[in-house]
Amino acid sequence: QVQLVESGGGLVQAGGSLRLSCAASGSTFSINTIGWYRQAPGKQRELVATINLFGTTNYADSVKGRFTISRDNAKNTVYLQMNSLKPEDTAVYYCNLAGRPGTTWTWGQGTQVTVSS
Repeated sequence: QVQLVESGGGLVQAGGSLRLSCAASGSTFSINTIGWYRQAPGKQRELVATINLFGTTNYADSVKGRFTISRDNAKNTVYLQMNSLKPEDTAVYYCNLAGRPGTTWTWGQGTQVTVSS
């Protein structure tokens, strides 16, 4: 079973930047498509970015052009560079499997991102 640990969140002003990290245990991490998800208070968890084992990326329209997902398979780590942050980006951010409907690893604790206006 893969264990996920997210970090890098914090409080930032609108227009600022943060870089999130997702460190994983387990050998299957590097061969899977990984996604960054977020959940704002009172809202459902949403997928914001994915990266497959070849490095191909996809983004939700709400973050396209502002967020960049990347991975370092040697370190079993996926990153999310977030620029031009907006108050509506405030949420708890999680990483997990993507591209396999109904299948996830155990969710980590997430990392809180708060963007002030």
